[in-house]
Amino acid sequence: MLKFEVRREICVQCGLCAKDCPVNIIDLKTGYPRIGADKESNCIKCQHCLAICPTAALSILGKSPNRSRSIKGNFPDPYQMETLIKGRRSVRHYLDENLDPELIKRTLDVAWQAPTGVNMRQVHFFVIDDKDNLAVLRDEAYRGLEELIARGQLPKDKAFFTGFVRAWKEKGVDVLFRGAPHLVVASAPSGGPSPLPDCLIALSYFELFAQSLDIGTVWNGLVKWTINDLVPELRTRLHIPEDHLIGYAMAFGKPAVQYQRTIEKGSANIIPFNP
Repeated sequence: MLKFEVRREICVQCGLCAKDCPVNIIDLKTGYPRIGADKESNCIKCQHCLAICPTAALSILGKSPNRSRSIKGNFPDPYQMETLIKGRRSVRHYLDENLDPELIKRTLDVAWQAPTGVNMRQVHFFVIDDKDNLAVLRDEAYRGLEELIARGQLPKDKAFFTGFVRAWKEKGVDVLFRGAPHLVVASAPSGGPSPLPDCLIALSYFELFAQSLDIGTVWNGLVKWTINDLVPELRTRLHIPEDHLIGYAMAFGKPAVQYQRTIEKGSANIIPFNP
């Protein structure tokens, strides 16, 4: 049941909910918005109808507009948003301390709001929220790589991992995890409509919100390769389902460095369409 409910005493019958419904299942045949029983299964649960209602008259899926946040006047201004995007940096130096678990959960809950294909919402976040647990995974990763190298089974295109293992073993330099206390791996069912983009978009949301909370992040392709291709037993250790595609991994934590200004990368490569 969609629990599509309309408070008629405050509904102004503007029809915005019907006009904006992505799958066109809302009608105003009775004068007020409604979804026919035969069309309920087509709902993608996007809640656009709840979001667009100007009088907060509409609820769906048991979600009340009274528990939603008002958008008007609460978005960052364009200059702040531009500074956040231009000012984010990949952090490769972290303090050896845990973040508050509630802060991690809040950041992931915000990332969960990211758009997904057909609003399927199938992204899973596999999180290491304690630095001691990450230390265990890190040791297993380097040990697995060392065994792979010893057996001569390291793929030629990943030969550079040999240097990472040597740096860790001989100098204690952690090139893979960058000494971060936390890790998140995003995955989604491989049979979904858009598993890879869904994971990447979710982690992008995670990263930007994390920056606003003074949490450092780094997109970690080396760890993704390690878990997905080189030491696959780590995938099992993280409880990632076999039918999931790993989108990406991201290390994060309290940064040990503070950047003071944005950098400039020049103008975008824009190719206009000329029919």
